Amino acid sequence: MPILLGLGAAFGYGLSDFIGGLVSRRAHYAIVALLSYCAAGLATVSFVALSGSPAPTPLALGWGSLSGLGAGLGTLALYRGLARGRMGVVAPLSGIGTAALPVLAGVLLGDRPSAVAWLGIALALPGIWLVSASTGAEESDGSRWSQGVADGLLAGAGFAVLLISLDFAGGDSGYWPVLASEATGLIVMAAFLAVIRDRVVDRRVPPAVIGGSVATGLSGASAVVLYHLSTQGGLLSIVAVLTSLYPAVTVALAAVLTREAITRHQLVGLALAAVSVVLIVVG
Repeated sequence: MPILLGLGAAFGYGLSDFIGGLVSRRAHYAIVALLSYCAAGLATVSFVALSGSPAPTPLALGWGSLSGLGAGLGTLALYRGLARGRMGVVAPLSGIGTAALPVLAGVLLGDRPSAVAWLGIALALPGIWLVSASTGAEESDGSRWSQGVADGLLAGAGFAVLLISLDFAGGDSGYWPVLASEATGLIVMAAFLAVIRDRVVDRRVPPAVIGGSVATGLSGASAVVLYHLSTQGGLLSIVAVLTSLYPAVTVALAAVLTREAITRHQLVGLALAAVSVVLIVVG
């Protein structure tokens, strides 16, 4: 069950990124992010109310808030890197950091995956890199390349904090840590939009953007909930890697729904991701 939940989280994150990417073509990404966090927050309130979650502990809320801070800052670093750096550097570095740091944390805390599962983890990392990497023409300016590296590493660290912190929050407080995470992420995005409001030229929000942003938020909230549940019965080093395969979902959805071409190295990455899942399940 933890493996299925981790894969479900990967699908939720991948779907959220796919929809959010489409919507961001019609409105500023900060507006899309803020609206999606609002929808995710409302959805998580419903999870808490309907599930009858027990009263949260301060520690669980603290870990949940830290996860939201990591998610918010990681998202901003990723978008900044994509805007000013090299997409082929920022995206894969972010994906690798998201997967590798929780594995390291899990091992330090006592996780001992089987040899077969370790092989699956080892294949997942290059798979994430290949799926996320871009082959488009990019500037070779050294400063832009270094900026892309910095932003990619920061984004990966932020998303890793999200995954690790939700694992540390535990399951004794129900969905309260998830709600704390979404609320903190909402605050981060609202603060960022307030800072850059003068740079947002077109502030009109078409109904289609609102609907797409809501779908993005609901998918993202479902992913957070599924991941949080997966950590309660599975090893952090396993479920975090499975969740980090979400770029493969985004690429596959783009290929099927918008006929976006899949490059050769992305096909190799998808194949590695599929094999890694099989090995982790078997292990």
